[in-house]
Amino acid sequence: MLEVKDIHSYYGKSHILQGVSMTLNEGELVCLLGRNGVGKSTTLKSIMGLVKPSEGSIRFHGQELIGKRPFEVARLGVGYVPEDRRIFRSLSVHENLLMGVKGSKGAAQNGGWTVERVYEKFPGLKDRRDNKGGHLSGGEQQMLTVARTLMGNPKLILIDEPTEGLAPLIVRDVLEMLAAVRNSGVTVLMVEQNFKASIKVADRFYIMGKGQMVFEGNTEALLAAEDVRKNYLEV
Repeated sequence: MLEVKDIHSYYGKSHILQGVSMTLNEGELVCLLGRNGVGKSTTLKSIMGLVKPSEGSIRFHGQELIGKRPFEVARLGVGYVPEDRRIFRSLSVHENLLMGVKGSKGAAQNGGWTVERVYEKFPGLKDRRDNKGGHLSGGEQQMLTVARTLMGNPKLILIDEPTEGLAPLIVRDVLEMLAAVRNSGVTVLMVEQNFKASIKVADRFYIMGKGQMVFEGNTEALLAAEDVRKNYLEV
């Protein structure tokens, strides 16, 4: 579904991504792990068109994304959940969900995401449908921003640090929600630091060092790679 090949991205003169490559297969939940500041968020932003790589290739279903603007990438079927969530705090849960609709005709008839389907899959949001976004807990806000992205019927969701700052029980709920999204047929690329939680739901892992990939493998391979975890994940 997605092939990122040897991309280099900069912020000014700072060389952030230094030849990053990765692939995602349709229907996977892939987790990108690493410490703060190594380029994980920049990888998502480069895929989404928020940062323009100076070299390399990013292909989504065979179509080159580099050079496309974020709204053009979104129209191709890529959804983006930023780290700061960016819900509309003064709007209700229901109104926030409607803001995610991208006007794809026939989505409901073709099994796409509708408000009714979101409420069916995420009953906690249905219970809070009339509450303002700013009155939700951190976990509820995270659930809302993912659900709002689903309302655009993406084929792939990029989600940045979905469990950051959440209590352990809420972390579990958020990860179970993302597993449910994957099981619904939407491919997920998730940036995380909490590998112990993410191994419960992710199919494969990439680990970033300073601007480069240093590991790729499944849960079994990650658990066996003690030196990699010690050098690139542990504080």
